[in-house]
Amino acid sequence: MDISERFAANLTELRHAAGLSQEELAFRASIHRTQVSLMESGNRLPRFETLVKLVGALQVSPEALMKGITWEPIISRPGGFKVFDPA
Repeated sequence: MDISERFAANLTELRHAAGLSQEELAFRASIHRTQVSLMESGNRLPRFETLVKLVGALQVSPEALMKGITWEPIISRPGGFKVFDPA
């Protein structure tokens, strides 16, 4: 599962839990219904403004929409010594 699919699953689950149709969610979030459809199908990720609108329309935390999505930085520099006080 990639990030689009995970977000799609979260959005769909939260919309169903709220008892909303795609059209009602779109209306409450002031976005077009096709945007909701595209996000729920995993074909589009939301811009930041849209994410904030979805959080408000669903009355959930941002973490709820991002459940299962994390970022792990890649360390691309060589190792080195770390100096610290052992006491």
